[in-house]
Amino acid sequence: MDSITQAALGAAVGGAVLGRRLGRKAVLMGALLGTLPDLDVVIDYGDAVANVTEHRGFSHSLFVLTGLGTLFALLTSRLKAARTIPLWHWWLFYVLCLTTHPLLDALTTYGTQLWWPMDVRPTAYPIVFIIDPLYTLPLLVGIGVALATGNGRRGPAWGLALSSAYLVFAFGAKQLVEHRLEPVLAERGLQEAPRLVQPTPFNTLLWRVTVVHDDEHHELLVGVLDGDTPPLVETYRRGAELEDAALESPRGRRLDWFAGPFLRYDTRTLDGRETLVATDLRLGFPGFYPFAFTLATREGNGWQEVAISEQLEAPSRGTREALSRLAGRAMTPEPALCTSEFVSAGWVLDTPEPC
Repeated sequence: MDSITQAALGAAVGGAVLGRRLGRKAVLMGALLGTLPDLDVVIDYGDAVANVTEHRGFSHSLFVLTGLGTLFALLTSRLKAARTIPLWHWWLFYVLCLTTHPLLDALTTYGTQLWWPMDVRPTAYPIVFIIDPLYTLPLLVGIGVALATGNGRRGPAWGLALSSAYLVFAFGAKQLVEHRLEPVLAERGLQEAPRLVQPTPFNTLLWRVTVVHDDEHHELLVGVLDGDTPPLVETYRRGAELEDAALESPRGRRLDWFAGPFLRYDTRTLDGRETLVATDLRLGFPGFYPFAFTLATREGNGWQEVAISEQLEAPSRGTREALSRLAGRAMTPEPALCTSEFVSAGWVLDTPEPC
């Protein structure tokens, strides 16, 4: 999630745990702790692929953060002014303020390495967009009440309860979307294909579905308010013929570990050279993918891995129009919104009527 939300979550948790004893201090300390895991963004690994795939790594590990919270609790309990509060209260305060950060991140699309240093894929069960005002607003109001009144517990506790209720609603919305998907995918023989169901920007009413099958990936928009209106299925090329070449490089394998199988491959002419590019299909929206990385350049009949991978600039033209139309589509299935309207025609394999 965004930094404001994470700070607000930490502040609300801090207030709910120790607000009665520390008042405003619990809220302010919680806000600082809530932002601490994201300080890993200042680390430059010297390579675009590494920078993206290492983010939300060790600093988001439940093992690391629990250990850090335990250390903070032990150190704080040695302070004379803190001895009136039991050690286990301090432990609960620090550990919850720290670990709720990656747990919330795991509910977004990007993925979070909760179990670092174990060699497992990042955990991601997306039920909220990385910025969702309806989740953040109750937290901000709750901590605002705490700071204004000096009652560090009541406002944060209510804000936390309301924001958690919103997550429950989002989970239910996703289950509804999954249920509506089943007959549509079964009709196309895609019920076993890898799929990603995630909310579209800033809401939990309209959901984007990405399904990968061999050289194709399919895109659907499914709304909670769609009723019996079946979703449109649009099909695109995935460039799977380049996948083997991409996986020959360590960076390609790293991206496959991070985002596979939701990756698209293509070649582009960059600085006069044919370049192999991998694009993360999970993040952004068709036509507006922000994470595309150079992997290799053509050398004769083969590919030579680039010395340093670069992240290519994402297209921004038409972004406002797309967001505006997504907002309208969230409220009603008519008029239809086709993702292919924003994608280069060369990638489109099949679009239904009325696209």
